[in-house]
Amino acid sequence: SMIQDIHPHTYHNEFTPALIEENALILSYDKKSVLIRQDGNSFTLPAASDFSGWKADNFIWLFAIDDRQFFLARRTLPAPEGYAYVPIRYMRYAAPRHLAFASVTGLSLAGWYRHHQLCGCCGQPLQHSKKERMLYCPSCGIMNYPRINPAVIVAVRHENKLLVSTYAGREYTNMALIAGFAEIGETIEETVHREVMEEVGICVKNLQFYKSQPWCFTDTLLFGFFCDLDGEDTLRVDHEELATARWINRDEVPEDVEKVSLTMEMMTLFKEGKV
Repeated sequence: SMIQDIHPHTYHNEFTPALIEENALILSYDKKSVLIRQDGNSFTLPAASDFSGWKADNFIWLFAIDDRQFFLARRTLPAPEGYAYVPIRYMRYAAPRHLAFASVTGLSLAGWYRHHQLCGCCGQPLQHSKKERMLYCPSCGIMNYPRINPAVIVAVRHENKLLVSTYAGREYTNMALIAGFAEIGETIEETVHREVMEEVGICVKNLQFYKSQPWCFTDTLLFGFFCDLDGEDTLRVDHEELATARWINRDEVPEDVEKVSLTMEMMTLFKEGKV
């Protein structure tokens, strides 16, 4: 399972803004931290009723999970008693999973609303569309939609080995697969070939699309591919992007303890001999 797999709950992102009520759940962010109340191994989100004197125009409707509505606080709210801001990475392993998914998805939308208050062309305040999730400029008509960055996760196989890497200069230090963002004018398959060549200097073949994942920590839509080495297996590592890259055996793949990412799901399939 991954972070978006919240069954039996259902995520509703159809644009059907609701009026805010006292039991609506509130997502308030302070940079990349979110306001929660921790309760042992689980957490809860504040409701509108937790904030004295709250006004509807201080919140933006985001989405619903089941029949519960989620709203974004337009500004960072002071923490009510018992609540605190925690770094968003807490949501990688937090329970309940549907609230963790909501917190990360909300962060992506919060960043978009924060970065699109004025028209980038003429500087006029942007207006909220009533028909779709879109901000438009009443002066020059420019329309802004939430930004989604397509990227690839690539599991390269060679004989009975898997190519893994660790990132250079990043907070995430665990074993990962080759990954990278799509560029303008290329297919997602061409992204796979280019990223593998740029990061480790090898060619690949037999591309097989596996699954996609919304990764809202970085406003990304991930496309997971399995493929095979094509030719020489010597790695020429781009050390600006990667700290290390190497071929490992199935039994060297670490256990997936978080059950949150497409990367680890793909590595686990290889570990179990399923791909």
